[in-house]
Amino acid sequence: MIKVTVLCVGKLKEEYWKKAVSEYSKRMGRFADFSVIEVDEEKLPDAPSEAQINNTVVKEGQRLSAKIPNCAFVVAMCIEGRRFSSNELAKVISDNAVHGCGNMVFIIGGSYGLSENVKKSADIKMSMSDMTFPHQLARVMLCEQIYRSFQINSGGKYHK
Repeated sequence: MIKVTVLCVGKLKEEYWKKAVSEYSKRMGRFADFSVIEVDEEKLPDAPSEAQINNTVVKEGQRLSAKIPNCAFVVAMCIEGRRFSSNELAKVISDNAVHGCGNMVFIIGGSYGLSENVKKSADIKMSMSDMTFPHQLARVMLCEQIYRSFQINSGGKYHK
């Protein structure tokens, strides 16, 4: 069974986001060993300097990198990444399950994004949209799209 991890900075704060991620996690149980791993976000002052922001992104990137297992197919979620259709993402997941090591990690950075080191170490960079979303909503959206991918790959009725 494929292992899929969403690795992200920070915790979900609102209960409704937690419930949404929990629901998709439960649904994915029949397709994959699915988990969400959260790393601590750096605390910044209200008006951080560029140096403070850069330092934060580097430290969060180090925390994320430490959680990536060996032999994982890594997807960095970033604005400059490629946009995939649901069917294209399903193919990426299917191809990794068949030809990869069976371990996928999707990484969502903090408020200021992902470090260059994390992006460089990723197998692909993926963007959800040209629009900006709150990180908590992006996490729910990513979980939904991963679930949709498994439905597409299994011929389920969820995807229309």
